[in-house]
Amino acid sequence: MARTQSSALSLTFLIFSIILNPSSSSSSSSHQQQFQFLDVAASLQQARQVFSSNLAQINPDRVHQQKTLNYSPDSFFLPLHSRSSLPFNNYNSNYTSLTLSRLARDAARVHFILSKHSLAIQRHSRNSAPNPVRHPDQLESPVISGIRQGSGEYFARIGVGRPAKEFYMVIDSGSDVIWLQCDPCSACYDQTDPIFDPSASSTYKALSCNSAQCTSLEVSACRTDTCLYQVSYGDGSFTVGTFAAETISFGSSGSVPNVALGCGHDNEGLFAGAAGLLGLGGGSLSLPSQIRATSFSYCLVSRDSSTSSTLEFNSGQPADSIVAPLLTNPRVKTYRYVGLTGIDVGGRPVPIPPNAFTIGEDGRGGIIVDSGTAVTRLRSDVYSALRDAFVSLSQNLPRASGFSLFDTCYDFSSMATARVPTVAFRFSGGKTLQLPPHNYLIPVDSQGKFCFAFAGTRGSLSIIGNVQQQGTRVSYNLANKYIAFSPNKC
Repeated sequence: MARTQSSALSLTFLIFSIILNPSSSSSSSSHQQQFQFLDVAASLQQARQVFSSNLAQINPDRVHQQKTLNYSPDSFFLPLHSRSSLPFNNYNSNYTSLTLSRLARDAARVHFILSKHSLAIQRHSRNSAPNPVRHPDQLESPVISGIRQGSGEYFARIGVGRPAKEFYMVIDSGSDVIWLQCDPCSACYDQTDPIFDPSASSTYKALSCNSAQCTSLEVSACRTDTCLYQVSYGDGSFTVGTFAAETISFGSSGSVPNVALGCGHDNEGLFAGAAGLLGLGGGSLSLPSQIRATSFSYCLVSRDSSTSSTLEFNSGQPADSIVAPLLTNPRVKTYRYVGLTGIDVGGRPVPIPPNAFTIGEDGRGGIIVDSGTAVTRLRSDVYSALRDAFVSLSQNLPRASGFSLFDTCYDFSSMATARVPTVAFRFSGGKTLQLPPHNYLIPVDSQGKFCFAFAGTRGSLSIIGNVQQQGTRVSYNLANKYIAFSPNKC
């Protein structure tokens, strides 16, 4: 019976793949390029311009496309910005320090992702114990963190309440709960926008302790029949407050009432600048789940770019998308897993175990697509094989010493372009996504030192990070269970 169901699912996905992406159905490693050119000069110019005062503006052509090409009245879209283009960017003019700061946040993010994965598996192994309900005082013990949770590199501009007040919110496909800082604030960090005042909104309503939304929280408490929430992150950061229902507005494209979100009155060690977080994960409390989205997509511009893109819900995907299975892990519902079968370098498969990206029966393993992690993390044995394959085809490139977590770096300071081996992801069904060279060789200073932007991890879980996603529209078709990758569709 299980084999019959598996065959049926495979046949269904194959049909979707052929219908949605006929042009790529014959993709194979034998047809891939072996080398391509990295525009070193353009990458360095963009790196040097990151410290200019130009703020991001929404691409008017992209907005026009949403209004004319998406026929569904249920489609919503939001402006999406990189951290470096926004007014709360407080970096100095040293690109090396900027890179180290990004990598420090990224390390904290990966720790959070792997810790949550491990805890979810442990919880499931203890006979799926119910989520704990705690005494209110247990939710208010402060833990000060030295490093903010996650990369927080991409921010959507979203309206909250009625009348709507707009806020910069971090988008996070690795979390479910939506939250923002609220008055009265017992402990809040600095943010660019005024802190949200729930008393000024006509649609704000605290949720009761027996509401479905409250019982869905991983950690909750009850005070005078008002639901209290707590979300803790891997570095010790946390947010605590009232769990409430509120109206969320998507610019001029519409609004949705009664969205459950955390109104945080005690928020410590978190995101400087942003008002809070938009959870885009697979759990019931994430924004896609609550608005019953059949799909959502984002396109992440370069982190050094002053341009912007969009976060979209229920919009159509580009016709030339590369389609891969969207997998689920019954033990970790938040994360978005993808059916990756291998990685090619120079048009040749990297020799890795066939089960390198398989989700095990115990919930371990697999590979997720994450908007918050920067650098793609691979199982240590897989990373070593990938690095060695790349180095073997890069013998003519001038080497440089390692940098932070990067152990494979090059000196391109005297070069305008560099001929580099291709790198491609190979998905179930035979589709291949070839990465642009600037998505795997990135500058770490403004002088010409570039590093191979992958890293190993000791955990069983692998992560496709946002450096490798930049410039590609990533569409999650929740109804038909596939992920579509559409290069150059920001």
